[in-house]
Parts: sequence; structure tokens; C-alpha cells
Amino acid sequence: MRLYYSPASPFAAKVRMAASHCGFELDEVTVDTSAEPTDLLAANPLGKIPSLVTDDGCPVFDSSVICDLFDRMSGNQLVPQTLDAWRAVKTFEATVDGVIDALLLTVYEVRYRPEEKRYDGWVDKQTRKGERGLMVLDQRLDELTPELTTAHFALAGLLGWMNIRFPGKAAGEFPRLAAWLDGFIASNPTLAAYVPRP
Repeated sequence: MRLYYSPASPFAAKVRMAASHCGFELDEVTVDTSAEPTDLLAANPLGKIPSLVTDDGCPVFDSSVICDLFDRMSGNQLVPQTLDAWRAVKTFEATVDGVIDALLLTVYEVRYRPEEKRYDGWVDKQTRKGERGLMVLDQRLDELTPELTTAHFALAGLLGWMNIRFPGKAAGEFPRLAAWLDGFIASNPTLAAYVPRP
């Protein structure tokens, strides 16, 4: 299976950790989404990462769908199947993804929009969304099970990415989450290489 990704992407980190946990080997191809490479667009017309192409040539995206595919392929190694446990993991994962979406929009506002056209009110709204989500994740941290799930991988991806894009924010405002990431990396050294990095 071929995965198009960027080392800094929190969504790609989740997928790469999930694949490693399930024992799947990926042909990993780093891409610059702003360049809109043709091979990425062939795999995903939206030009977003991560994007997977299966061994039989089928495109699969986005990160949650890819992880769900890995979960089915692995006999449910990523998400528990009892109703309450499934709901808890998938809701935690969706909260993480929502935080990333909100904070990523604030990054893009600075990166791609000329300063005179930036709208601080909109940035502030996205920031508030992200911070509300982070507060919920902090409150629900103890719900994470000893068995690794997509919720763990999503959270590690988010916190690693925040250390790049918002240095000091997690440690300063959400120390429990920052400490969790340190513990996750220490307890899972084989997965540490997939945590986002510049």
C-alpha cells in the first residue's frame, strides 16, 4: 500500500502509527500539497494528505477512513467493538480531528492570506473551538484505555503537531496532555518516529 503524506501532518501521523501497530508496511511518499503533484491528485482529487492507494489500486482517504480500513483489515486491532467502547474511541478521535481542523485554519490564515486581508474575529473563533476541544480532551484523558486505539494515535499526532506550530501551548496551558504525550512516546518507542516533526 502506498501512502502520500507529510512528516509534519498530524492526520498522517495517526495513520502511520495505526499501520505500524497493525503490522502493515507502507510505501510512504512525502508530498508537498501546495505543489499539487499529479500522483497525489490521482490518489485524491482533493489533493489532501494522508491519501492511501491500496495494493489493488483503490484510493482511500481521509485519515479516519484509512484507519477504519486498517481496523477491518486487521481484525479490529484499532477500535474496540462493544458499542460503548466503540463510541468512546470514535468520539475522542473525532474531537481530536476537530481540534486539528480548527487550529490548522488559524495557521493557514497566517500562511496563505495577506496580512491586510486577515480577519482576527474569524481566527479567534477557530482558536476558541480548538481550545474548547483541548479542554474536553484533557477532561477525558483518563478514558483512554491501556490498549492502543485510534484515539491514542490521533492525540499523539495532534500534540506533536502543536509542539511544531504552537510551541509551548500544550505544556503551558494543558500540562496533563503534554505529560501524556511524553509518556506515550516513552512507552511506545517504535511509534515515536511517527509523531509529527518539522
